[in-house]
Amino acid sequence: MTRRMFYIALGATVGVLVVRRASQAAARFTPAGVQTSVIGAFGGLGEAIRDFGADIRAGMAEREDELRVELGLDGRHDVVDS
Repeated sequence: MTRRMFYIALGATVGVLVVRRASQAAARFTPAGVQTSVIGAFGGLGEAIRDFGADIRAGMAEREDELRVELGLDGRHDVVDS
């Protein structure tokens, strides 16, 4: 009798776990589930693009400063009209 109760409880537990997993998998394929996964993917992409843009602007500013120094446009050299 106890062996039978054990297998009944085991079967019920496995059944509940299988149903929960199946319902979670089905929820991922609903429109709301797909939207959530797409939003998560594009959220990271947007942040990466913003970081890339910031890196580009910092590099441009650094290069502009280098060019100003090389060309004498940094204000340290006084130009006197002849």
